[in-house]
Amino acid sequence: MKINNSKILSDLKLEKQNQGSSTGKNWFSSNFTINSYSPIDSSLIGSVTETNHRDYEKIISVAKKAFIDFRKIPAPKRGELVRQIGNAFRKKKESLAKLVSLEMGKSFQEGMGEVQEMIDIFDFAVGLSRQLNGATFHSERPGHRMYEQYHPLGIIGIISAFNFPVAVWSWNVALAWICGNVCIWKPSEKTALCSIACQKIVSEILEKNNMPEGISCLINGDKKIGNLIAKDIRIPLVSATGSTRMGREVAKIVASRLGKSLLELGGNNAIIVTPNADIKVSTIAIAFGAVGTCGQRCTSTRRVIVHEKKYNELKKALINSYSQIRIGNPLDSKNHMGPLIDKEAVKNYLETLSKIESQGGKWLIKGGLLKEGEYKNGLYVKPCIAEIDHKAPIVQKETFAPILYLIKYSESIQNAIEIQNEVSQGLSSSIMTENFKEAQIFLSHWGSDCGIANVNIGTSGAEIGGAFGGEKDTGGGRESGSDSWKIYMRRQTNTLNFSGELPLAQGIKFDL
Repeated sequence: MKINNSKILSDLKLEKQNQGSSTGKNWFSSNFTINSYSPIDSSLIGSVTETNHRDYEKIISVAKKAFIDFRKIPAPKRGELVRQIGNAFRKKKESLAKLVSLEMGKSFQEGMGEVQEMIDIFDFAVGLSRQLNGATFHSERPGHRMYEQYHPLGIIGIISAFNFPVAVWSWNVALAWICGNVCIWKPSEKTALCSIACQKIVSEILEKNNMPEGISCLINGDKKIGNLIAKDIRIPLVSATGSTRMGREVAKIVASRLGKSLLELGGNNAIIVTPNADIKVSTIAIAFGAVGTCGQRCTSTRRVIVHEKKYNELKKALINSYSQIRIGNPLDSKNHMGPLIDKEAVKNYLETLSKIESQGGKWLIKGGLLKEGEYKNGLYVKPCIAEIDHKAPIVQKETFAPILYLIKYSESIQNAIEIQNEVSQGLSSSIMTENFKEAQIFLSHWGSDCGIANVNIGTSGAEIGGAFGGEKDTGGGRESGSDSWKIYMRRQTNTLNFSGELPLAQGIKFDL
């Protein structure tokens, strides 16, 4: 498949990449440039300008002003705006998916899936705009009524990672906008063009509806720009997606000013394969979970904990499955896996391979660099599988690469769950079993300690209807579906007295 990069950029109105920060239709430029290189062939796609402190202050000012008006618009009317934005992304689905693949390196099919996830969350948010429900209570005092309601917070700061350059932003803005907030987005500097493409699409809809431009704001830059968001008392909620190390820094800064954090951090996800598992279903789930996005998803499968009765059968199936994986240009739909994001990721991958060997790991499928033909830029690697003891220190560490650990267990399902839960991360988990009791134990409160626990599907690939997030070092945040919208609002308890008297709570007497 031959892809015309200029056509992708033209369709998304990215011919001029001298824009890096925006409050809607107004763009700001500084003297500092961020170059965007495609991991496919290391070619320069384009350049954007980094937000400076002066422009950051302009953006905050415009966002604050926009919030004053936007919060007064009824939620269903905000829903209509989000509906139009979702439809705009529908029209640009293929072009945006190609840009995601071009700039991030995930397969075109996965890029299409990511943009579809955006469309889905906008649809979800439209329905939610008529369901921002509170609660009513019976008061202990006669002639009184109590209820709860939710109000928007103000400016929501969003810090997103390179591996999902558009979807995670959409999870946040779709719900935040429905709730009456405005948003400031700092994307990964590795995927700056994707953020500008999204901002342009949103800006056109805002302008068409005569909405304040500060509803959607974009700031491009490195860690310094993220720190500005974390420290800013004018931003009551910071939603940050990235490494556990980054999340700890953000949480510390935001907590020091008593702000709110929504953290989506690392994962070290496992699939348990019991004696009662369907090996065909298990193999497909494991292969996609480990190889999809070149192992650079927070939900990627890192560990397979398999019972000794199924161990050899699964080994054979995985070897056969991995032999069919096609690696190459992710814009070619025939390929399953593209490159790692950059040379730092490759370095971490190679260092992990060395540690696996030094810690007693044995290769079922050996890893390494691909160096022939189109792989000469040094970012294409082999997906690999190592048989290793679960106590090896490297197994406790998350490596953003297609490395899979095969771990044997021989006792009860509870033993397998204990092995799964012993890592510090707690994002996604799965069990492969046709046994009802095993599935129920896995889902019980003494089962998986992860925020996501699946039965007979893999760890990767969440639907927007359910809340997404994890526990422990994963940060505890919840995004997307269910009642995740509540994090973007402040709760208020109201008591109304229509009795004509003033009885006090708990029967207290205060006569004058």
